[in-house]
Amino acid sequence: MTTAASEVTGGRANQKTRTRRAIVDACRDLVRTGAEVTMPEVARRALVSEATAYRYFPDLTSLLAETIDGLWPSPAEALAPVASSADPVERVRFACEFLLRGVLSYQGAVRAMISGTITRPGLAPVRPGIRLGLIDYALAPFGDGTDLAQLKRDLAVTVSAEALFTLTDLCGLGPDEAIASATQTAATLTAAAFSGVRETRPVRD
Repeated sequence: MTTAASEVTGGRANQKTRTRRAIVDACRDLVRTGAEVTMPEVARRALVSEATAYRYFPDLTSLLAETIDGLWPSPAEALAPVASSADPVERVRFACEFLLRGVLSYQGAVRAMISGTITRPGLAPVRPGIRLGLIDYALAPFGDGTDLAQLKRDLAVTVSAEALFTLTDLCGLGPDEAIASATQTAATLTAAAFSGVRETRPVRD
């Protein structure tokens, strides 16, 4: 390949990289507003055509999966304020409220992600699974027995965007009321799982 051809090829590759980055950055900026996220709006913000955006990302769910990466802190960072707590209820309460506050902040993207994976279940694995990481970290000091496995499944239903949107959209609660309701349910489930079954002292190596 001649030097000129190499430069052309390299230039095209660089342009594709810049275009892809522009689309992701535009989507991330839109996600941070909490507004509805659509491919046409992302394309408009990225200064590309909608067709171009779809050439780089086959669907909005795939774009969101890449965009959301890095927006949320790790479970350890998120739960740092309760890291020293030996109370599973306190830890789960904090994890639940942290998740749901984040869902409210990014709700346009979260709703789009849920919508995309409901209509195309095969895309479900691209969802970031933030709730599961928070639940696992909140309960990590207490071992990983069968009783905790069931509790984690129970909490996955409550510590979730779906639960929050059910409370706001269908039950008519305000955001703070909805978060308080979901958090109380998560705390009740946790207290019941630990009550009379095991001591709530963290497991020590």
